[in-house]
Amino acid sequence: MTQGPLGRLAALRPSPLVEQAAERLREGIADGSWPVGTKLPAETALAASLGVGRSTVREALRALAGAGLVQPRQGAGVFVIATQPEEDWATQLRRAAVTDVYEVRMSIEVEAAHLAALRRTDEDVRALEEALAGRRAAGSADNAAFVDADIALHAAVVAAAHNPVLTGLFAQFVPVLRTGLIDMLDLLGLRTADPDHGDADHAALVEAVVAGEPDRAGRTLRDELAATLERLRTV
Repeated sequence: MTQGPLGRLAALRPSPLVEQAAERLREGIADGSWPVGTKLPAETALAASLGVGRSTVREALRALAGAGLVQPRQGAGVFVIATQPEEDWATQLRRAAVTDVYEVRMSIEVEAAHLAALRRTDEDVRALEEALAGRRAAGSADNAAFVDADIALHAAVVAAAHNPVLTGLFAQFVPVLRTGLIDMLDLLGLRTADPDHGDADHAALVEAVVAGEPDRAGRTLRDELAATLERLRTV
C-alpha cells in the first residue's frame, strides 16, 4: 500500500481510542483510500499513523470485521470486502416497506398456523380463545388498541406452533406491522362501519386451530392476510 492513505490519517485524541481508530479506518474505506479487495497496511503501520498501540488497532479491525467491512485471512492479512457496514436484521426491518414485510409474514405465519393446528395444547386453546375475546373487546377501542389486540391473537397462533424460531421471527416483525396496520385503519376507515373488522375470519382461524385442522387453518389465515396485504398496497 502506498503512503498516501496512511498520510491522510490524522492522529487521535486520547479516548475512546478503539472507537476513534475504527471510525478513521471506516472513513478510509468509505472514501476509496482502500477499495474492496485491497489489503490493509500492517497493524504496526496503522498504529504508527493513528498514534495508538497495536492492540487498539487490532480491536478496531475486529469491530470492522464485525460490521462486514473487512475480513482477516490467515497468513495473508486483513482485506477490505465492503465499503458500507452490514445492517442488522432489526434495522433492515425498520427500513423495509410494510408490504415487503407482510409478504414474508404471510409465509411464516401460514406455516405457524398449520403447525399450531397439529401441536396446540389445552393451554394454547385457552390462550387462543382469550386472545379472540380480547380482540372482540377491543372493537370499542381506538385503532392502536385494536391492532395490538389483533397482533396478540396472531402471536397466540404462532406460539401454539411451539417453534421458537417462528416465534422469534414474528416478534421481529411486530413493530413494522403495528405501524403499518394502524396507518391502514386510519387512512381507509375500515372500522367506521365495522368496529370488529375481520372478526369472522379470526374466529374461523381459531376454530380451525382448536379443531386440529392444519390445512383449513393455513388456508384461512392465508386468505385473511392476503386481503390485508392488498389493502396495505393502497395506503
